Amino acid sequence: MKPRITISTNKDGELEICLNPAGRDLLVRELQSLTEESDHFHFGPAEVDLGVPVQSIAYREGDQIFEFGKVMFRPDGWDAEYFPHVIPVGHGNGS
Repeated sequence: MKPRITISTNKDGELEICLNPAGRDLLVRELQSLTEESDHFHFGPAEVDLGVPVQSIAYREGDQIFEFGKVMFRPDGWDAEYFPHVIPVGHGNGS
């Protein structure tokens, strides 16, 4: 079976990621492959071929679909240096 991944927000604004088994396996494989040397991947509709294919059909009326996006690997050391405001006080930023 082909991977099926749908990323959306529901009517309450909650993020939902709906996956079939092949979609779960693909997403987990992509997440586990992230490194400092290969620090991101893109997702988008299959016909655009950005990397991880996602569906553009909502499960429910009112869902907002995310058709395009990027997942970025952000090691604590990078964030401490470049985006210290995202590191809680006392956790890796010398405070």
